[in-house]
Amino acid sequence: MKTNLLYPLLIVIASSSYGILSTIVKVAMLHGFTSAEAVSSQYIIGFMLVATIFIVTQRQIPKISKKGLLIMVSAGIFTGITGIVYGESLKYLPASLAVVMLFQFTWIGLLLDCALHKRWPSRPEVISLIVLFAGTILAAGILNVDLSGIAIQGWIFGFAAAFTFACFIQFNSRPVEGVTTTARVLIVSFVALIMISIFLSPEIAWNGKLFTEGLWKFGLALGLFGIILPIYLFSIAVPKVGGGLASILSAIELPVAVTVSVIVLHEPLTYLQVIGIVLVILGMMLPTILAQLRHKKSTFEPGSA
Repeated sequence: MKTNLLYPLLIVIASSSYGILSTIVKVAMLHGFTSAEAVSSQYIIGFMLVATIFIVTQRQIPKISKKGLLIMVSAGIFTGITGIVYGESLKYLPASLAVVMLFQFTWIGLLLDCALHKRWPSRPEVISLIVLFAGTILAAGILNVDLSGIAIQGWIFGFAAAFTFACFIQFNSRPVEGVTTTARVLIVSFVALIMISIFLSPEIAWNGKLFTEGLWKFGLALGLFGIILPIYLFSIAVPKVGGGLASILSAIELPVAVTVSVIVLHEPLTYLQVIGIVLVILGMMLPTILAQLRHKKSTFEPGSA
């Protein structure tokens, strides 16, 4: 029982750390930096942190099969692309609607998992997604947002972010034999850094903004909560629980994002948003709760011993 709950808990912690990122980026912007510079600092500092951990603990990359390398490179590519396209969606969409678009990864991830494993979604998964979708709409506070006049690019980038994040979770659900978690995170973060460097602001590493103008402080926080903690925990836990359940559990990111923005940025919080947060938490817990109930029921049924 304890082991069964440990890995879902690790995914919840990893997803919660992602929920902190948007507030850190907003604080960085209040200090005069752009969102592209903040995101670039996340991947630069994040890779530096992982590389330091790797050098101290291992120093040697193990032999990796072609299949294993493909899995890790793909995870890194989708990690970087998610950061890029989500940032682009914020140029066209209100922040609340961008969050809702990103959270379409819950059902996309479940459908991908079902397609890859040639199965139909279970009843608990379907119920969970319905509750999650309703909670997301309420928690993001978009009921009073005017959707007319929003450019098509916003919808495309928002949906692309959801799709690429769902793909990242799926690739992280694949185990890689003979590779430690630290080596895996090192490769994933390095590939993500390359992607970010191509499309965002790698010049912060040599124009003085990162280390002399104080951007490194935000990069350190973003690297810790956006690279180290989530990728480590996802790499450990997702192969144990599967991509479908991992997508559902990752929905905790939204309540965390809303809560942190209220505490740090003093953004308003309505009763509908509180109800939405409760629904999101309930929706992400449903598959685990129902599985435990089924297990208890089968244990106590006559003839099951």
